[in-house]
Amino acid sequence: MVIKSTVVCLVALALLGSLCHAQWAASGYKPAAPYKKPAPRQEPVKQTPQQTKQTFERPLTWVYPADPTPDPEVVVPFELRFPVAAATVAVECRESIAHVEAKKDLFGIGQFINPADITLGNCAPVAEDNAAQVLIFETELQSCLSTLTVTEDYLIYSFTLNYDPTPLADALVVRTSRAAVIVECHYPRKHNVSSLPLDPLWIPFSAVKVSEEFLYFTLRLMTDGFQNERPSFQYYLGDIINVEAVVKQFFHVPLRVYVERCVATIAPDMNSLPCYVFIENNGCLVDARITGSSSRFMHRTAENKLQFQLEAFRFQNAESGMLYITCHLKATSTLCPIDAEHRACSYINGWKEASGQDAACGSCASSAFGGNQGAVIPANPGQTHGRKIRDVSQSESNVFEWEGDVTLGPIPIGERVVA
Repeated sequence: MVIKSTVVCLVALALLGSLCHAQWAASGYKPAAPYKKPAPRQEPVKQTPQQTKQTFERPLTWVYPADPTPDPEVVVPFELRFPVAAATVAVECRESIAHVEAKKDLFGIGQFINPADITLGNCAPVAEDNAAQVLIFETELQSCLSTLTVTEDYLIYSFTLNYDPTPLADALVVRTSRAAVIVECHYPRKHNVSSLPLDPLWIPFSAVKVSEEFLYFTLRLMTDGFQNERPSFQYYLGDIINVEAVVKQFFHVPLRVYVERCVATIAPDMNSLPCYVFIENNGCLVDARITGSSSRFMHRTAENKLQFQLEAFRFQNAESGMLYITCHLKATSTLCPIDAEHRACSYINGWKEASGQDAACGSCASSAFGGNQGAVIPANPGQTHGRKIRDVSQSESNVFEWEGDVTLGPIPIGERVVA
């Protein structure tokens, strides 16, 4: 009985297992595979790549680009221009007043000045020409802080045109510099009051002789090339001052002019100091010998003219840049030979004479240079009368000499600006 029950239970269990297997198969379930131990991991074997030479069907034409080259320098036509003095002040000396006109563009740079900044002495402008942009001053000869200088032949009234710029607005800057221009009026002291002009039928022999022996010496500033008179006296350091001495002959026999001595000062008084003598010892131009400058006499082109060049300078430690040049001139007949007392010698690698008579310059080398004692008396600026001083016997004939003093100035010498 027990065995029968056991068999029945086993059959029931078998049927139940078949039924469960069928349900798992229908649902897609698969029993897990039995666990297997994984195989040991093997390290990958490194393989060295094989290098091969790359070949091309056509050769390569590419090359490295060339280095860039700098742009070529362009030559620009340029000339540094230095300031040129502008002739903007004119004076008309009338019988009892001086009429002075000053352009508003006082420096010639296109910058108009303020009329309140310019005075003639202590006098303001009395009128203004708006069309010509000119300021007008008129004053009596004794007014506006004028000074009177009396020479042998002239009364000279000197005025100073002062320009003192005020700052622009509140910027405390100015576009122009201070300036002072000396204005002079020259009036002859001596007049002919004789009755000779009223009697044309008879002229005394003495009057004829005076007219024949009356000479004028002139000293002028010239432009480059000595072609024309220079309209302005303004120079700058390093400029060349061209000076021409002339004796006007009138009815005389041919005359030859010499520059015996020249002295430069900062005041019209030729006895003032400092004083620089640059021509001395009867016509030796010693400036080049003393300072190594290019000052020299030019080759004489006419007997009654003598030209020389002076390199511009200023006196050391002197606030004023003004120069006055006074020369002692002498005229002789052309019959008088060029010698140690009648010469025009320059130092150009040795002493050379303007007419080619270098032997006359022998005593220039033995002179003591740079003396500043003694001075000639100033005369009318640029022009003076000559006087006959003596006659020299030569070859059984009388050769006359005339001499005179000429003052040139004032000559303002400005400073160069170094950037």
